[in-house]
Amino acid sequence: MATMTVAKAINEGLRATLNHNAKSLLMGEDIGALGGVYRVTDGLLKDFGPDRVVDSPLAESGIVGTAIGLALRGYRPICEIQFDGFVFPAFNQITTQLAKMHFRSSGKLTVPVVIRIPYGGGIGSIEHHSESPEALFAHTAGLRIITPSNAHDAYWMIQQAVECTDPVIFFEPKRRYWLKGEVDTENPGPASDPFKAHVLREGSDATIVAYGPLVPVALAAATAAAEDGHSIEVIDLRSISPIDFDTVEASVRKTGRLIVAHEAPTFGGIGGEIASRISERAFLHLEAPVIRVGGFHMPYPVAKVEEDYLPDIDKILEALDRSLAY
Repeated sequence: MATMTVAKAINEGLRATLNHNAKSLLMGEDIGALGGVYRVTDGLLKDFGPDRVVDSPLAESGIVGTAIGLALRGYRPICEIQFDGFVFPAFNQITTQLAKMHFRSSGKLTVPVVIRIPYGGGIGSIEHHSESPEALFAHTAGLRIITPSNAHDAYWMIQQAVECTDPVIFFEPKRRYWLKGEVDTENPGPASDPFKAHVLREGSDATIVAYGPLVPVALAAATAAAEDGHSIEVIDLRSISPIDFDTVEASVRKTGRLIVAHEAPTFGGIGGEIASRISERAFLHLEAPVIRVGGFHMPYPVAKVEEDYLPDIDKILEALDRSLAY
């Protein structure tokens, strides 16, 4: 058992992958000598060389397009997109080529590409550096989308993403890069299936579902609610596509109430899909409408007001109060 930050856990997970899979390689802007803008790939160039840790030109479409070709030739490319808002020059390659190749070939071709994307706000930055575009990719069939919220999951999930034969988008919550946690590098434990949600806190009065950067906020809100006598269950979704609706439904059947929290705008967001599915699957068990907590439907604001934009403990507790009032 070792204590690591989320960033270090991803670094160690990438190192383990490069050691164990000779066909794996990293590609991205400034990931080599610089170690990435967040230093997540620090030291890997020195240990594995420029043929396996490739500094690319500033061209996201070129990074993903090249990765698709490499995957078709038997490699396991792992791409880094420097910031969330920089992914859109590669949106065409991801949604019309990468996501479709397996289906288009009637299953004859596989494209096991992993695309790492630091996402979300809370770092005092601006638009194109603080966004949460996960719903845009979740809408595209053929992609798997996962996001860790802690160091242990980060270590194992990046390795599992590379092992997957489907293309995987690996969203990394950048404001949690420096969050420390215990990592068991020998045994993934409950993290053995990256597409299954985890119940992090048991409760009986209401369920809060969150993923990525908002999981610590959801846990803090549950702790605050406990001081008022409320027993809150917290679920870390972990996988955005596919979504583990079974775990969420089982919790809602027990608690009767559901709050879904994410940084992305609520309009057209993942929370809306969860609300709809749970309303269909557990309608008679709901004691209140499913309530969503998220960002506003607007471009990401300037740093000095981002705390007003981002969901926080108070916003989740306000939603919880509304749910419990029914």
